[in-house]
Amino acid sequence: MDIVCLDMEGVLVPEIWIEFAEKTGIEALKATTRDIPDYDVLMKQRLAILAENNLKLRDIQEVIATLSPLEGAVDFLDSLREQYQLVILSDTFYEFAKPLVEQMKWPTIFCHKLVVQPDGAVTDYKIRQKDPKRMSVRALQSLNFSVFAAGDSYNDTTMLEEADAGFLFRSPANVIEEFPQYRVTNEYSELRRFIDEAADQVS
Repeated sequence: MDIVCLDMEGVLVPEIWIEFAEKTGIEALKATTRDIPDYDVLMKQRLAILAENNLKLRDIQEVIATLSPLEGAVDFLDSLREQYQLVILSDTFYEFAKPLVEQMKWPTIFCHKLVVQPDGAVTDYKIRQKDPKRMSVRALQSLNFSVFAAGDSYNDTTMLEEADAGFLFRSPANVIEEFPQYRVTNEYSELRRFIDEAADQVS
């Protein structure tokens, strides 16, 4: 059996922090892993902005509750499930993901946890392990699965490198330019074709 591993934000759902930035009017919150490769640097920047503006977890969750998967994403996931196992590998947080995962019919998701104080202040975050996307792919391969992966940002590239085949989906020009070894598409139908072709090659 083959497994498809997908990033979530920017691939299946809108970028949560960008949506939150639009709601709050805080331009600096628009930075994502498309802009800042070091995830720890990015998250520390975000946490500092939340603290400076007295923004709490509930403020972010209120915005998330208004979001839906990208057009075509749910149908794409449904079609994948007919032939592949499916895992979402995301650098989002379980405290963010639930309403979006529910709309995508509960795919398995590996992501992170926030450290939240009793008053709702978000003060830190916990990742499963260092380089979690790469290590997740490696673990699945250790069980003799072939793994095909797609993502859009810097933080996805180790997952793509480790996978049996990796693809960039709706990536910004800077990521495409720095990682020319990966096939690029902006359409779910073409991404599905890329995955099927890769699966045929390793079967």
